[in-house]
Amino acid sequence: MEMRKTALPANDLPRRPAAEEFIEKNRPTRDNHTEIPRAAIVLMALMLAPSAATADPRITLPAPLFELPVLPPVSGTWTVMVGAGGEYKPDFEGAKRSMLSPVPIFAIRRAGSTEQFRGPRDSASIALIDFGDLRAGPAGKFVSSRKASNYSELNGLGDVSTAIELGGFVEYYPVDWFRTRGELRQGFGGHHGLVADLSADFIVPVIQRFTISGGPRFTWESTKATSPYFGIDATQAMATGLPVFDAKGGAHSVGAGAQVSYRINPQWEVHAYVEYERLLGDAAKSPLVTLRGSPNQTTVGIGASYAFDIKIR
Repeated sequence: MEMRKTALPANDLPRRPAAEEFIEKNRPTRDNHTEIPRAAIVLMALMLAPSAATADPRITLPAPLFELPVLPPVSGTWTVMVGAGGEYKPDFEGAKRSMLSPVPIFAIRRAGSTEQFRGPRDSASIALIDFGDLRAGPAGKFVSSRKASNYSELNGLGDVSTAIELGGFVEYYPVDWFRTRGELRQGFGGHHGLVADLSADFIVPVIQRFTISGGPRFTWESTKATSPYFGIDATQAMATGLPVFDAKGGAHSVGAGAQVSYRINPQWEVHAYVEYERLLGDAAKSPLVTLRGSPNQTTVGIGASYAFDIKIR
């Protein structure tokens, strides 16, 4: 019986694993001037081996080392509340005369979550974390500039430019009719200090769609947040006749507020409020307040807001 050898075409030769081919081609020799470290060859061979074993071109990313379940995805439907109002409040912080000023209203929450109560002192905020009774997220506040030329009490003190305060908030409802809220914000522009606001509100539905709320307020400020508005340096003292005063931070004010609100429909709401605060610490001791102003600060305001949904993919 004759054994006949049949030559296989080049294309039909069994393929060597990609890892073996890579190692063979890159095996270091004495003629090579640059040798590839053995560890690097093994590592790259292991990386190539799976590609030779499958023809599936999809890439599967490794699972993350950990997850943050408290942070929901940005995608989804959100409820945006925008509005505007007017406040009759002191000309500047520490003043004894008042004027009417516009006030913007802005807040965002996850659609379908519990309707969000908004207090008069709340900064613009986004409730990225929302468990119904616990909310948290970024917050920001706009502080208007203080022009010395606009008020006779400020002549010689110089201007304080507009400040933007950015930070975050946390609010908690121990029960449905009581809300506590804290904000911590860092100033940029007119001041570069820290501001912390704490408030609590009792929320009482009187009749359908009509609600009364109110509670205590407290504010703490660092020295860098207090000094630009209540400090008086030597140059300013000469220009104004006021004594030099080095204003330090600390407890800034304490007070209380009340609000009445009426929801016209699921989108529209109108409200009116009054807020009182008593300046404390160096803010109250500043010659600007003791000689030309008042530590008692009262604000009366009205406003309207509109809510609508937006969808983010």
